[in-house]
Amino acid sequence: MPKKYDNNKVSIIGCGRVGMTTAYSILLQGIANEIVLFNRTLERIKGEELDLEHGMAFLESAKITATDDYADLADSDIIIYTAGCAQNPGETRLDLVDKNVAILQKCLPQIINYAPDAILLIIANPVDILTYKAYLMANWPKGRVFGSGTALDTSRFRFHLSEFLKVSPHSIHAYILGEHGDSSFPAISSASVGGQPLTNFTNFSAEKAMSAYQNTRDAAYKIIKSKGSTYYGIASVTARLVDAILRDERAIFPVSIPLHHYYDQNGVALSVPCVIGRGGVEEIIEIKLNWEEKQQLAKSAETLKKYL
Repeated sequence: MPKKYDNNKVSIIGCGRVGMTTAYSILLQGIANEIVLFNRTLERIKGEELDLEHGMAFLESAKITATDDYADLADSDIIIYTAGCAQNPGETRLDLVDKNVAILQKCLPQIINYAPDAILLIIANPVDILTYKAYLMANWPKGRVFGSGTALDTSRFRFHLSEFLKVSPHSIHAYILGEHGDSSFPAISSASVGGQPLTNFTNFSAEKAMSAYQNTRDAAYKIIKSKGSTYYGIASVTARLVDAILRDERAIFPVSIPLHHYYDQNGVALSVPCVIGRGGVEEIIEIKLNWEEKQQLAKSAETLKKYL
């Protein structure tokens, strides 16, 4: 199946490190025909536009537009929302709630006005809170507003599992679910490697798996302390989600979606496995969770509802 649909358009709101690394990832993979870079500071973003355009001789053709005018979002297939204050050393994602909800409340009415048929993919943190707020404000059909959620956490977890399992992360099917944050949890009971339950696989131990999860949970803090922010990993995840949408791939990712009677959880957005296609989240998968994992999902819901 070809990667591109005719005249697909991806717009990125907020062109800091995450937004621009995402734009670059999409361009490198030839995913979109048109990319709009929306930012409050047009002078700086014009430089980003030129820098990307100067590499087009080596890439698939794509139109790039830098703008501070919401009208340029018209006819977008996907809006990638990365706007907001970044997480600083010592901060949790939930420390960003007030500042970033205020920014969302300012931007979203313009997005709804100019791109009413788009899929809205929330990347900014705290992603679960912003996803649920955007879902309520937009009042769009179910599945057209969702967040990157624990897709990156899951990628990190599979990488750390691969280190001691001695197999490729591509062959490990294990999810991090719940909050994209400190109350996330590994769904070990449903995890598998090569058709075998993870717990039966050679080299597995509960202690090693928990260490892999702890490395996953603490990864952002370590990266932020080291270099100020995370952007390569989340850009790779976002480009992959965009590709799955535009190709109508119906691939499964753990993403943040408002829940309705998912293991009795309602009124909150959390990450669970979802089928991603041209309509955004096409289906929510209720995977098997053991008693402890259900309690951890409930804990994530309780943690986030305090901020809603």
